[in-house]
Amino acid sequence: MLLDLIHQPEDLKRFSPDQLEQLAAEIRQFLVEKLSVTGGHLAPNLGVVELTIALHYLFNSPQDKFIFDVGHQSYVHKILTGRKDRFDTLRKYKGLCGFVKRSESKHDVWEAGHSSTSLSAAMGMATARDLKGDNNRVVAIIGDGALTGGMALEALNHIGHEKRNLMVILNDNEMSIAPNVGALHNYLGKIRSDKHYVKAKEEVEHLIKKIPAIGGTLAKTVEKLKDSLKYLLVSGVLFEELGYTYLGPIDGHNLPLMLETLRQADSITGPVLVHVITTKGKGYSPAEEDSHTWHGISPYKIESGQVLKTAGPPMYTEVFGNTLIELAKKDPRITAITPAMPGGSGLLKFAQQFPDRMFDVGIAEQHAATFSAALASEGMKPVFAVYSTFLQRAYDQVVHDICRANLNVIFAIDRAGFVGPDGETHQGVYDIAYLRSIPNMVLMMPKDENELRHMMRTAVDYNDGPIAIRYPRINGLGVSMDEPMTPLPIGSWEVLRQGDAAAILAMGPMLPVALEAAELMSKEGQQVRVINARFIKPMDEAMLLQLAKEDLPIITLEEGSQQGGFGSAVLEYYSNQNLYGMRVKIIGIPDYFVEHGSVKEQRQEVGLTSERLVTELQSLVPRKRQRA
Repeated sequence: MLLDLIHQPEDLKRFSPDQLEQLAAEIRQFLVEKLSVTGGHLAPNLGVVELTIALHYLFNSPQDKFIFDVGHQSYVHKILTGRKDRFDTLRKYKGLCGFVKRSESKHDVWEAGHSSTSLSAAMGMATARDLKGDNNRVVAIIGDGALTGGMALEALNHIGHEKRNLMVILNDNEMSIAPNVGALHNYLGKIRSDKHYVKAKEEVEHLIKKIPAIGGTLAKTVEKLKDSLKYLLVSGVLFEELGYTYLGPIDGHNLPLMLETLRQADSITGPVLVHVITTKGKGYSPAEEDSHTWHGISPYKIESGQVLKTAGPPMYTEVFGNTLIELAKKDPRITAITPAMPGGSGLLKFAQQFPDRMFDVGIAEQHAATFSAALASEGMKPVFAVYSTFLQRAYDQVVHDICRANLNVIFAIDRAGFVGPDGETHQGVYDIAYLRSIPNMVLMMPKDENELRHMMRTAVDYNDGPIAIRYPRINGLGVSMDEPMTPLPIGSWEVLRQGDAAAILAMGPMLPVALEAAELMSKEGQQVRVINARFIKPMDEAMLLQLAKEDLPIITLEEGSQQGGFGSAVLEYYSNQNLYGMRVKIIGIPDYFVEHGSVKEQRQEVGLTSERLVTELQSLVPRKRQRA
């Protein structure tokens, strides 16, 4: 196999163009086989095989900088840069990362798990190159979805203004390409990149302007005619108006054409945009037919495409989606907003039932937040469904447009807590810290899927400002569902287990851990109180005062940042009440980025376990007994 001969990008350059076609087929087979075991982003990577081969064949990584937007489409890049032997560890604990990672390889020059960053990074690297007097290439590879992000559009404008040598490859897997249109654009691309044409064009324009009296007018007429032809024939006119030389659209699976076009692009001075049309899931029929499902996939059977999922209770995401439909049937004010994650956020069924009340705004979290604010200002009940890690991108809008105006926006914060194989760029562990500090915000987390439903009822009925529900990327506990849903008193906690030795304050998936630790302590004769601190803000101050009166040592347990999180809020409360003698131990996620692995492994690494809790309780409880 040719793939066995690839250890570094230099090995690729010894192949003939015909061999590259064979290599592309081998890489696809490799990806389908490996990801059937590990899971991962299959469809995006099958779509960029030829593109990635062409880049490494023509250019020289890492001297030439390849900047992958988001980075989940970098598996082929990893294969070609010496990491194919580690693919059995993909997305596993201490294994190969599912995204580009600088510490993993010198060929990974930029890392990101959020979209729309590549163009800004490319502009920065091109500027640094020019300031240092270097001459390496800078190539940004960005998808059509990521290009909708505001940050990408800002950078697109800046690059066009600065006119630095920089290549942008627009990987478009949504557009179809007709053969005749493709041929026309290939021809126009050759004309635009021809240096003789560019020089002749400049000379003619200069000559026309020298004609006495009519030169200026004639030049403007010619320019108008040229623009008319461009608008008639060239789909990339927007990019050319922004200052780019536009090449394409071209078939991204035609390797000879890819090589020829990239050579043309490399010969152009200034920013150039190559528009490449690809098919997500290319070469594996289940992924081609349903690229949405196969964007990020669990292990599967290669022959049938059957996903190997264990049966169990529904995931919180599914419960959220079904409950929102139930509520929306009775309340026409409810609308759903998502930044390009209708499937991941559980809103596909909602979109089918309420197409006029479902808004997928694309990769535009800032717009989604302010759009939700405006809907709320007009009496609607917008539900902004967003992953915790992506809500970070709209922080200013949450503060300025929603909370400051005290608008009735409902935040449905999915993937709160550890997210397993997606790793550090996607961990939803900072939202408690960054939301609880904002005035007017209410923040809650359910102990199970039944309480999630009650919290959704609470949120819809709440009319005093923004309210957020955070829930994890896991299956529910399989509890029965109450009918009807009833609103919870804002700021109320509940005692799940009585005890007089110590108290554990926990929420969400940390409650089973707390209950297990309490059970272990009971075997030692110590009864530990377990409290469902379901409202993170406002907290149940009456219960906190009661714990102080009983002089109970407290452990706060959260799958969130220890800095500025729920435990910090408890300490702040006791400090404000001048209750300085309270013994509060905070257990949360330490001050570093936790990498990919299973959720169980991530919790084990940071000590969110019943064993750790027991150890901490044992150190706290004897102190209370001695004082007594």
